[in-house]
Amino acid sequence: MGFIHFGGFTPPGGNGGFSPDQGPTVDFNQYRQAHAAKRKPRKPVGNAFTRTLINILVTLAFAAIYFYLELPALNLHSEDFYVFIFLVCAAYCICAVLTSGFQGEGVKGYFGFVKKQCRIPFFAVLLLIATVLVGALSSWVVIRAGAYSKLLKVQTGDFASEVEEISYDQIPMLDEDSAKRLGSRKLGELSDMVSQFEVMDDYTQINYNGRPVRVTSLRYGDIIKWFTNRSQGLPAYLIIDMTTQNVQVVRLKEGMKYTTAEHFNRNLYRYLRFHYPTYLFDEPNFEIDDDGTPWWICSRVVKRVGLFGGTDNSGAVLVNAVTGESKYYEKVPEWVDRVYNADLIMQQYDYYGQYHNGFLNSVFGQKGVKVTTEGYNYLVGGDDVYMYTGVTSVTSDQSNVGFILSNQRTKETKFYSVAGAKELSAMESAQGQVQQMKYTATFPLLLNIAGQPTYFMSLKDAAGLVKMYAMVNVSQYQIVATGQTVADCESNYRVMLNNNNLIDPSQAQPAESARGSVSGPVTELRSAVMGGNSQYFIRLAGDEHYYQISASDDADAVILNVGDDVEITYDTQASGTIVAAYGVTLTGFKAGTAAAPSGQTAGTTAPAA
Repeated sequence: MGFIHFGGFTPPGGNGGFSPDQGPTVDFNQYRQAHAAKRKPRKPVGNAFTRTLINILVTLAFAAIYFYLELPALNLHSEDFYVFIFLVCAAYCICAVLTSGFQGEGVKGYFGFVKKQCRIPFFAVLLLIATVLVGALSSWVVIRAGAYSKLLKVQTGDFASEVEEISYDQIPMLDEDSAKRLGSRKLGELSDMVSQFEVMDDYTQINYNGRPVRVTSLRYGDIIKWFTNRSQGLPAYLIIDMTTQNVQVVRLKEGMKYTTAEHFNRNLYRYLRFHYPTYLFDEPNFEIDDDGTPWWICSRVVKRVGLFGGTDNSGAVLVNAVTGESKYYEKVPEWVDRVYNADLIMQQYDYYGQYHNGFLNSVFGQKGVKVTTEGYNYLVGGDDVYMYTGVTSVTSDQSNVGFILSNQRTKETKFYSVAGAKELSAMESAQGQVQQMKYTATFPLLLNIAGQPTYFMSLKDAAGLVKMYAMVNVSQYQIVATGQTVADCESNYRVMLNNNNLIDPSQAQPAESARGSVSGPVTELRSAVMGGNSQYFIRLAGDEHYYQISASDDADAVILNVGDDVEITYDTQASGTIVAAYGVTLTGFKAGTAAAPSGQTAGTTAPAA
């Protein structure tokens, strides 16, 4: 044991000679000790003061580089802070060992040497570990379930009286995916920008001048294009109208120089960290104020349960994307629409729904335990944007027990008890209504139609273009209405509600304030089969609009001829060339092939172009 053969030769001190059966051997332990005796110990660098100074300077340099690249918050509530301190301590220890020359004999000797050099960082790491353990325990949901359940204050509301019926120009008809397609297509039309810039993937839905829109910034195409364009900044941002599908490119007099697409000190994340080193931030949102000035809304994150639990927001830092001007607001200005993101609100409601009767009840009895459903959407209410999501029992996966609406600026949240189908079931029901078209439904919005909670969704083709609209009753999701326009869809839906005795006959048509009339002779008449229904497009003398009505809604549309005098009831809230009509009344037939009447249009009140 401990001997090595050397091909038939024995070094001095071996057993000597040549053996055909076993080669001469050498004692390996003696060889290693002789070699170690000849190795010179590594000398330490300078004296103790010099070594300490070098260690500190190298550690500070490492800390500065790491801080600049990784941007950890200098905050005990941040997990990244503990990683940062641990790595700084490790850097000091490595440097101390290197500058001291690896002194010591054997494993035990080296361990004692390292312990002596790294005593202070070692105790600092132990303190960090103890802090993390205590902080994690103080944040443990098992013993702090009550605190978690109180993160979100939930009030109970009455749907029919509190959720107003909104006009068509406030219903977002596009989802984020459709908005991205429109934004990319619009940028492709701009020859002076498409080769240098791209559209960011984050589209923030806001309420801008009373209309639901999505806004997003441009970004540099790549690092080379950043070098060539950084002095001017990003020249524009996009506004996508969620109702008209119009895309507007807003060009700026002075480009945006503080964005998430920047590098080095103008990068938004680095800019925030250098100006607010102790703050924790949520992902910034791009918004515009009432004057169209671009801003970044950077919500401040706080921990309200123990050291690491109970994530919440407390105000926001607003950063001007052009000038870099920034200010922290505990109460943000009213034009700001999003401080609390949808995922945070849903997480806090899940805490409330699961733990308001204690942790043990959430596991065993599960009395009154509720959670949010799989998705969410946004609604405009007044000057704010509300996040909507369904609520279901934790023991059921087929139906909702209600839903919540939460103000994304103030986090004011109300629960509405409405039993009915889950959103995914409603989407499948709407798709089944037009299954021959193979359309896909967007995640629903929740609307109040004649006091009935109603899922509203757009139906898109394979190319992602909106082709139709659908309304599904929440309580009875077999009641499904579709239409080529929102007005047509609502009209069909109201008729179905009336047929099922869910509303009064007087509510079978939209409110009188949303209806107008126009009269005159028919100058042009067209028809088409759309969605399995015959649609008629009627144009009157002196009017540039086509009034669309389905034969199933009014059979008189089938017998119309050019020259007939008619009175048409239409949707006053619609815009565009094609306007949804609710009914056609014949006031005078064209006799045989006689010439059309001269075209008196008394009482005409046509929609604005």
